[in-house]
Amino acid sequence: MSTTLPTTPADAFAMLMAGNGRFVTGEPEHPNQDAARRTEIAPEQNPFAVMFGCADSRLAAEIIFDRGLGDLFVVRTAGQVVGPEVLGSIEYGVAVLGAPLVVVLGHDSCGAVAATRAAVEAGTRAPGFVRDVIERVTPSVLTARAAGHTEDGEFIAEHIRQTVDLLVDRSRILAEAIEAGRVAVVGLSYRLVDGSAHVIAAHGLDGVAAA
Repeated sequence: MSTTLPTTPADAFAMLMAGNGRFVTGEPEHPNQDAARRTEIAPEQNPFAVMFGCADSRLAAEIIFDRGLGDLFVVRTAGQVVGPEVLGSIEYGVAVLGAPLVVVLGHDSCGAVAATRAAVEAGTRAPGFVRDVIERVTPSVLTARAAGHTEDGEFIAEHIRQTVDLLVDRSRILAEAIEAGRVAVVGLSYRLVDGSAHVIAAHGLDGVAAA
């Protein structure tokens, strides 16, 4: 089954959240997952959203949002930490592929955030390149601690907000696209137990309430 994909930020967000609703209720439609769709998109891709999420094995974007081939341009790192390659990939999805929506997808029980909290509290350093992940999550943990937060969900939400703001602040391509109304950047927090995604932060999307 093939579906027409949205071209505006609001429509893209609505389609994404509708898919998440189907996933939560256990009534997925599995759109754009057949042989016809595979053939259709072989010449080129036109995803309607860039999905920048944590690399956690429980965050399979096409499943969580009930989408299919060619729908989502997915970029994933542990703790959804941002580096030049991530920024370039997201900008490619927006500027070259024309996606009208960028989503930062975090989740509860995030190992990267938990490890960073532990490292900050104990004053320890992680081995190898894991240290780089922790260093990039540290500003979010320090901000949450300074605000007096203690709950896991509060630290997760702060890291999602900081990541969204970082993308918009560092990428002129994203900032200009938001200003022109062509693109929205939204931060979502995913609940592992029930499969639901909730808005934490939003740029360029009117009428969407953020936590």
